[in-house]
Amino acid sequence: MAEIEGASEEAFTWPSGVRAAVSMTFDDGRASQLELGLPILDEHGIKATFYVLPRCFDGAGAAAWRGVAEAGHEIGNHTVRHPCSGNYGFARPQALESYTLEQMGAELDDAQRIIAERVGVTPTSFAYPCGQRFVGRGESVQSYVPVVARRFGFARAWRDESANDPAFCDFAQLFGVDFDRLTVDELRPWVETAVEQGHWLVLGGHDVAASPRRQAVLAETLAWVCELGGRDAGVWVDTLSNVGQYVREQRGEVVAA
Repeated sequence: MAEIEGASEEAFTWPSGVRAAVSMTFDDGRASQLELGLPILDEHGIKATFYVLPRCFDGAGAAAWRGVAEAGHEIGNHTVRHPCSGNYGFARPQALESYTLEQMGAELDDAQRIIAERVGVTPTSFAYPCGQRFVGRGESVQSYVPVVARRFGFARAWRDESANDPAFCDFAQLFGVDFDRLTVDELRPWVETAVEQGHWLVLGGHDVAASPRRQAVLAETLAWVCELGGRDAGVWVDTLSNVGQYVREQRGEVVAA
């Protein structure tokens, strides 16, 4: 069991024995998440959140992801086309600079419908592709955070520099920390700080791999985070929506269906 030292009392109240929370999230519904990531999670009895794209349901994909949902993991919305800034070459055909709020809303609704039809669940959380939250360009730029907030109880950003203060955080744009390629020693300070501050650390990754490579969570690091979930370390490890629902209830807010 991994140990995290020390914690200070915070106004926010976590469940008994818990001093902080960690949610592991994975984007795009990549094959390595099923092949390497899920066995590690299941071995430790830990649930994670997977933000899938509809293209993941081709062939046997729908049945595989339906099984993930039935096992208690969270399936979230990540749009249909994965729009990001056109400054990324791969995103030029679906550049956010060319989107409108209406187009984004329609795409989110399409993704919800497809996931419900193919996987049998209706997502309650969303992950912003590339962590970007705008449409348009120049003086016409608009935030699409309100479009997301009207549809989802929780939404995760990416490549932020802090955990979330559960007494204050905005559920429509939760800070997400990139944990691709991070070793245990590199991730440990993030968890220690969350414990010291009583905060909620949301981790965002992509592939899962045994050795370092671009956009891949290390299997060793994933297993270490899972070990924190034994509660002896004072860390609650669970899906984004499960932790989020608890935080909303503690804040006395209406919990999204």
